[in-house]
Amino acid sequence: MTAAIAYTGRVMTAYADDLPPREKAVAAVQSVDRALMVLEILGKLGTAGVTEIAVELGVHKSTVSRLIAVLESRGFVEQLSDRGKYRLGFALVRLAGSTSAQMDLAKQSQATCDRLAEQCGETINIAILDGDRIINIVETLGPAEITLRTWIGQNCPAHATSSGKALLSALAPDAVRALLSEELVSFTPNTITDITVLATELADVRRNGWASVCEELEVGLNAVGVPVRDSSGKPIAALSVSGPAYRLEPSRFDEVAEMAMAAADHISRRLGFTG
Repeated sequence: MTAAIAYTGRVMTAYADDLPPREKAVAAVQSVDRALMVLEILGKLGTAGVTEIAVELGVHKSTVSRLIAVLESRGFVEQLSDRGKYRLGFALVRLAGSTSAQMDLAKQSQATCDRLAEQCGETINIAILDGDRIINIVETLGPAEITLRTWIGQNCPAHATSSGKALLSALAPDAVRALLSEELVSFTPNTITDITVLATELADVRRNGWASVCEELEVGLNAVGVPVRDSSGKPIAALSVSGPAYRLEPSRFDEVAEMAMAAADHISRRLGFTG
């Protein structure tokens, strides 16, 4: 059985370029699956050589060598030169660190968001940037009688949200244009759909330190957003204050932004920022 699997693996690798599109896609998925299995094997054994991994996978050593070469080039595995064996690489530590940082952000910011919600009477969110969208990872509903629906876990277009604008403003103008399309999606009559107009507003956000939206994502919803920084000073999230347009009026934006920046600064300092 093992020999048959190994033979099949060699044939699929040798003739992958000659396969029809559907079979080529299947072969690609199989390669990804095997690469992930290599990582699991190294995680279980600590260190292992090509022969050991090949036995665990039930494939030929040449197949494992090719997988290892790709994983090593990406930093997911590294070779122990003195023994010719491999172990998990730093890239996995970096990815794990990103997850830990997000979890730490949520843990360190919840109490501050709770206090700010009591202070300003509106809903508070912490969001991170994911491509051209934001994802809300922390939320505290305001104590007012009428509150907004929950945004926790939801993703929203960055260009139409205060959190998104706060995070986009931390990027270079060229990076923003590369991230967003020239024609931005409209959600309400107030949504900014021209990237040049958005770029001008982001320049103001950089100067002022906070962003705002007036019914740009939803009719009747206003918000103010400010950046949250990590220990290096890099904006890694945004804190937003959102509420009904009749209650969170533009005339309150300056006052709310001041409270939001104080709260964001407190969270940033808990994350190690000292600037």
